[in-house]
Amino acid sequence: MNLPVHVTRRAVLAATAATAVTAALPSAAPAAPAPAYTPVPSVPQVPPHGDREPAGTRIERIGGTGVVFQYGRVVPAFDGWTRREPTRDYYSLDGRWQFRFDPADKGLAAGWHRPGTGTSGWAAIEVPSSWDLRDTPDFPGYDGTNFGQGTAFQDGYAWYRTSVTIPASCAGKQVRLNFLAVNYKAEVWVNGRAVGVHEGGHTPFSLAVGDALTPGRSAVIVVRVHRRPSFTDYRTGDGPITDPLAVPYKPIDYWPYAGITRSVWLEAVPQVSVPKVLVSARAGRLDVRVVIDNRGGRFTGRVVVSPGKATGARDITVPVTVAAGTVAVARVEIAVPHARVWSPEHPTVLTATIQLRAGSGALVDQLRADYGVRSVAVTGSTLTVNGAAVFLKGLNWHEETARHGRSMTRQEYDRELGLARTAGANLLRNSVYNRHPYVYEWADRNGVFVMDDIDNMWLNTAQEKLQTESYGLSRALATMMAWNQHNNPSVILWCLQNESEIDGAGAPVYRAWLQDMKDAVKAVDLQNRPVTWASSSSWDAAFDIADVIGFNEYFGYFYGKDADLGPTLDAVHTNHPAKPIVITENGTWSYLGKRGPDTEQGTEDWQAASFRSHWQQVTARPGFVAGYTFWVLKDYKQRLGYNEEYNGLSTMGLVGFDSRTRRLVYDAFADAKLPSERLIR
Repeated sequence: MNLPVHVTRRAVLAATAATAVTAALPSAAPAAPAPAYTPVPSVPQVPPHGDREPAGTRIERIGGTGVVFQYGRVVPAFDGWTRREPTRDYYSLDGRWQFRFDPADKGLAAGWHRPGTGTSGWAAIEVPSSWDLRDTPDFPGYDGTNFGQGTAFQDGYAWYRTSVTIPASCAGKQVRLNFLAVNYKAEVWVNGRAVGVHEGGHTPFSLAVGDALTPGRSAVIVVRVHRRPSFTDYRTGDGPITDPLAVPYKPIDYWPYAGITRSVWLEAVPQVSVPKVLVSARAGRLDVRVVIDNRGGRFTGRVVVSPGKATGARDITVPVTVAAGTVAVARVEIAVPHARVWSPEHPTVLTATIQLRAGSGALVDQLRADYGVRSVAVTGSTLTVNGAAVFLKGLNWHEETARHGRSMTRQEYDRELGLARTAGANLLRNSVYNRHPYVYEWADRNGVFVMDDIDNMWLNTAQEKLQTESYGLSRALATMMAWNQHNNPSVILWCLQNESEIDGAGAPVYRAWLQDMKDAVKAVDLQNRPVTWASSSSWDAAFDIADVIGFNEYFGYFYGKDADLGPTLDAVHTNHPAKPIVITENGTWSYLGKRGPDTEQGTEDWQAASFRSHWQQVTARPGFVAGYTFWVLKDYKQRLGYNEEYNGLSTMGLVGFDSRTRRLVYDAFADAKLPSERLIR
């Protein structure tokens, strides 16, 4: 069949904005008063970069295990944001910091990173938070009278500064400074000493800072953050600003909340420590890889692995010897035939406790790791979990609330994710970036599958080539996704990119880019979870590389008719008969509260009818279609250059931006039935 190559949903949003915003939303809020803060043009618009991504991310094969390094050290587990181990000291840096915008880029020359520099003219800000919400009146409303005003549109540099007294007990220990997220580029100083630079707004990073500290004395921690402007004029959309080395490199269809957006803490660990534990549990066997980092002299001792009381299995002890200044991996395999399997019906989360003990038996270090006994596989055109075929009823979602932006509270996460669960979703696609660790823990405990995703959105051929051949940030993001979320049983799919360009003549650049990222994920993931991506085309020239075929489709909205989806799925299956297919995005929009004929664009009835049509077509093909993911859970903020009249809110959600007002499509989604032969609820 001669079916159309899919146009990206977002590529046509600006073109359709003129018709999409011609009518006023019901109950629109009155115009807000002029905001107190007027954004100042920033310089530089694009920050300087080195030849490669600054963390120096690499995978080293040690003891048959792929171990991830950044800044020359093993990337540790980031469980310290909530979990405390008895062998370690933790010092939360969440709370009030000093803060100052620097749109003219004067701070570095003025020595703002030095401990003795005065802070006159600095304000206060809570960490974690987004500076977007400091002074942007009516940010959550649908009235765009003041769109383009407020700190939500202040780009360029901003500085953060805090001080902490380093306890004397840190003497002789490694000290890490851990960030769960800083958007977009972070430069960090401790006591005036540069300790690291990071790029990527949604990925944790850890910096070794012990050499910059003196136990028993105060330390000054300074972070300079840069966010690239999206446009030179947000009201007109003039001058979209790009950065060929950044990911994403151009304006995108979600809000780039800026600043130190997730938790920060200092963590002091022994000179010989366990920075990371990788766990794979399936078919009654537990495979544990214990990474040991020796920053001291030659170490001889033992590793003790307790799989958890609920498994009914005994602890296993293995001897270890680690040369001075090296990293080793101890592998422990344990039979756990009585451990309950993790599944959506019974989301059993187990906890393994790993202890590193000296030859005398003294406890040196401890690290716990949550896990689940669960397998994921692709068998022909079927996606299986624990050996049974599954059908994914999914929701895309953005991590934000009107009150806290991307720095959400646990209560907000529970409410947002609870909306998805109440609607009957069994899959969350983390479009298009990694989430806070709490999201993965929530999904583990609540039996909801996760398709994890990274920031590779809308790259063009030039960026793909640059990332693959030199800069390496795309690969680093994929590597960190697999490393950080390795042990979460809810994560069943790795998603590598969203709607990026496919070059011609067999797509050699695009294929090399995807293969590079897939190789990185497979080098780390002991569980060998399937890899997919959200393609803009059903004729993607790299689908042979994917384990699961994923593509975004908007038939009946941006092109074609709703009924074109079924024949397209059949054609894709004919081309790739041995691969399951997942629709990674589909949806339409509506005005909140507008009812009318289901043939009239913009009515809730039309939005619901479109969903029902697409759902019927995917569920009619359970032999090779493994799932469908609706776009999107709730309305979301963006500054891409459309819907300014609605304050930059995209109105495609099951619910409004308030997370409470449900559209008709919410009920349609909740009522949608899974194919009977793949019913997993």
